[in-house]
Amino acid sequence: MFRFPDLPINVVKPKEPVEAKIVESKICTLESSPNFIRHIVIDVSGTPLVGQFKAGQSIGVVAPGVDADGKPHKVRLYSVSSPSGGEGGNPNLVTTTVKRVVDENWETQELFTGVCSNYLCSKKAGDTLMISGPSGKRFILPENKEECNYVFFATGTGIAPFRAFLLDLFNSGFKGQVALCFGTPYRTDLLYHKWLTELAEKHENFHYFTAISREGRRADGTKTYVQHLVLDHKDVLEPILAADNTLMYICGLEGMEAGIYSNLASMGLYDYMKPGKNILDKPNTEWTWSDFKENVKPSDRTMVEVY
Repeated sequence: MFRFPDLPINVVKPKEPVEAKIVESKICTLESSPNFIRHIVIDVSGTPLVGQFKAGQSIGVVAPGVDADGKPHKVRLYSVSSPSGGEGGNPNLVTTTVKRVVDENWETQELFTGVCSNYLCSKKAGDTLMISGPSGKRFILPENKEECNYVFFATGTGIAPFRAFLLDLFNSGFKGQVALCFGTPYRTDLLYHKWLTELAEKHENFHYFTAISREGRRADGTKTYVQHLVLDHKDVLEPILAADNTLMYICGLEGMEAGIYSNLASMGLYDYMKPGKNILDKPNTEWTWSDFKENVKPSDRTMVEVY
């Protein structure tokens, strides 16, 4: 039922990157956010990468310089947030969504910054960078995408491929059901929120739900995470998930999938996972992270990209 295309990868190899140019770099969080997250547009004109990136794939970026061992920095992969035809329908333009990593080492109390994320976020329009790709053959829409329904789960910059998917789907007149469940720590980090809200208002078959973990509490005093949306919006999501032509995609921080699977299990929706017999002997409310890691795998109807 689900036919996935065999896409070419590494048209430009990581060890032989090509030069491209930044066209635009803009903050895509709402104002007053404690995080710095940018929507970056890259022009690949004149390279073998023109028209090569498909929604769900990744672009490789190579930061200059060497690591602590004196070796050249390895390529970092960033999910493409532009549709398969390129940003705005231009096959020369590829976009990605990047969070500037700034954190403290809890042991040394020293501040550290992500090498490639800061390099990329500091680039301005007109600057050049070295890129490779495309990467990824599994986290993509099927060939018969118009025959399926979709439920997307994202946290943080994991929203990037879903922006691309939604553009691909609705630019082609998609008539099926699609839901996006998006989790962030703060309301200010609801990336592409205005566009997503307007998309939901325009299309009755698109459902947009958000979970804000660090603002307010649930009735039982706990925080609201993206996995809670499965139950909070059960009236909308259960019929979509129960359909035999629905695919589920999960992208974001590792660990989010455990809660999603557990809540799906509470609804009897086991088609999106391959639970081992050891875990089925326990109530889903008692599943631990160890249980999940050892006994639950995604099924053929579930695509997962976590980091």
